[in-house]
Amino acid sequence: MLRRTYLAPGERELLLRFWRSASGFWRGRAAWKAWLIALGLIATVLLQLWVQYRLNFWNRDFFDAIARMDESGLWTQAGRFVPLAAASLSLALFSVWGRMTMQRNWREWLSNHLYDYWLANDRYVRLKFAVVDHQAPEFRIAEDARVATDFPVDLALGLFSSVLTFFTFISVLWTVGDSLPLSLLGTTVTIPGYLVIAVVLYSVLLAVAMWLIAHHLTQIIENNKQTEAELRSIGTHLRESGEGTALPDGRRDGRQSIGAALRAVIEVWRVYLWQLMRMTVITHTSTLVTPIIGLLLCTPKYLDGAMTLGEVVQAAAAFVVVQGAINWFTDNYGKLAEWAASANRVASLLLALDETDAEPNPG
Repeated sequence: MLRRTYLAPGERELLLRFWRSASGFWRGRAAWKAWLIALGLIATVLLQLWVQYRLNFWNRDFFDAIARMDESGLWTQAGRFVPLAAASLSLALFSVWGRMTMQRNWREWLSNHLYDYWLANDRYVRLKFAVVDHQAPEFRIAEDARVATDFPVDLALGLFSSVLTFFTFISVLWTVGDSLPLSLLGTTVTIPGYLVIAVVLYSVLLAVAMWLIAHHLTQIIENNKQTEAELRSIGTHLRESGEGTALPDGRRDGRQSIGAALRAVIEVWRVYLWQLMRMTVITHTSTLVTPIIGLLLCTPKYLDGAMTLGEVVQAAAAFVVVQGAINWFTDNYGKLAEWAASANRVASLLLALDETDAEPNPG
């Protein structure tokens, strides 16, 4: 039988094939449970945003009371903090339950779908004749299906929260920061909404830096998963073969195979390590520097008396929140890359199983 030349599918084709199967969880008779949990999680995000917004104004009032040395005001703010903290904790607990319940249910559904499709009509037997990438199907179903269903829930909720947070706290920055007058060459120039402009420019620089450093991360993670799967596959084969083949050098060949697979794993892991270290330079530096930048930008107006201490703290906190919302992509680039790698591997297996139905049985 003539075998077709293998043409690797593109990223778009792989993701579409993955979604065509994975979206079945959101359809059918039992899908109402998933949608009910999803609505609960959306409501939780909205309530968490409201609590965060109230805490931002609580920061202002608390530090203004400190600046005035107002003891009764401090006790009043302490009393207001308790219900806000309790609400925040309750919402966080429900968010964990809702996210993990949805992830568990989606993984169970997709894994059952993949096992059924793999084992039906002897596809698992005919799979070895497929020319599409399909190595270690059991690893893809057990591990890649988990990542491919876990991360979308976290990423979708995180993106939804970031968009709402941006539009909510950008108004705080614009209102509290107002405009900044600057004297340049004897001329006074007023920059309206200078804190908003600063946070947008700063976030864009971070996003561009992250993309330049980590745009190959998806392929690196795919290679890492592939080599890990091959190492486990060889180890499983050696264990199942017991004492090995009857040939005198059977054990030696087995040791050479697993040694080569291990070296491939370590080499890809080394590349992955350096990639993560470069990304950490960006993310950790941002974590350290962002609050300081927010405070420094507010300092001139505080020294001029245009801002109170509470407003400085409020604006600096809002600056950090808005920067985090804008840089959702930067903060989650690693998760996005790992999800894409796992979804691609599940899709490659599905395409290989599709091909077994299109090809005549070699047996």
